[in-house]
Amino acid sequence: MELRLSPTTMPTTVRPTLAPRLSSSQVTGGADGGFSGALKSALSSVSAAQNDATRLQREVQMENPKVSLEETMVAIQKAQIGFQATLHVRNRMVQAYTDIMNMQV
Repeated sequence: MELRLSPTTMPTTVRPTLAPRLSSSQVTGGADGGFSGALKSALSSVSAAQNDATRLQREVQMENPKVSLEETMVAIQKAQIGFQATLHVRNRMVQAYTDIMNMQV
């Protein structure tokens, strides 16, 4: 699982040469993904990590000599950290939605 975020602190109005040009398909959620694509890939990555940890757990419980307990514990911790990060993102998205809905017009 690889989660890399590249924060940009400089507004695009200050750096107009680096501002991305959005087409109408990108604004409406085009095929390239954008935020929804990144979110879907992150969710699938977390799901894959959880499935891998579950598989390794099952193999350890069945006493498979090819699967080590250490490898299983590391996979479980990776899955847990990914799930916690996903929960934090969800909570922040819900909070942002709530803040926007409570704005005065």
